[in-house]
Amino acid sequence: MAKTTWYFDFISPFAYLQLERLAKETDLTQINLRPIVFGALLQHLGNRGPAEITEKRTFTYRIAQWTADEAGIPFKMPPAHPFNPIKFLRLAIALNNEPEKVQAIFRFIWRDGGDVTSEAAWATLCDELAVEDADDLISQQTVKDQLRLNTQEACEKGLFGVPSLVVGKDIFWGNDATEMYLDYQANPALFESEEYRRISELPMAISRV
Repeated sequence: MAKTTWYFDFISPFAYLQLERLAKETDLTQINLRPIVFGALLQHLGNRGPAEITEKRTFTYRIAQWTADEAGIPFKMPPAHPFNPIKFLRLAIALNNEPEKVQAIFRFIWRDGGDVTSEAAWATLCDELAVEDADDLISQQTVKDQLRLNTQEACEKGLFGVPSLVVGKDIFWGNDATEMYLDYQANPALFESEEYRRISELPMAISRV
């Protein structure tokens, strides 16, 4: 089976929740962790994010909290959301997307409720990661280019949200698809049944476009 690539953005609480689950159920070193800019993906699709829709925003935060509580995962929303995740995404890339580093950044934001808009909090996170000259690291052109390329790759693969686990051409979107992904890993022929094939090619009866 092709190696899994996990596309994520630190702006997503569901990415944090999924990573916590994956850390328990899989070997994260066997998954390609790939930071992307969710906002750029939304722009590519012509969509708005859940936090940009007034009525959906409250529901999104409530279900994230509820999901964390149900799973026994420590969870605390940061002081403001949505926020600009760019420097955190670049930091992950500068640190070679090492699983323990990526998880530490997620936990700083979503477990500890770190103020991602605060320079003091940024300095604290960098100290925890033992990263010196973090601002210089994330300003490197190669780091910026890699984040752009990751996001472009996600668009080209047809991703429509984060987090997304991708194996070959199969996309598993969202934290609630984690169990489906794990089942697929145990049974790679999962989608080869007659019914899965039928629904994968189901025609549209009507379109608003």
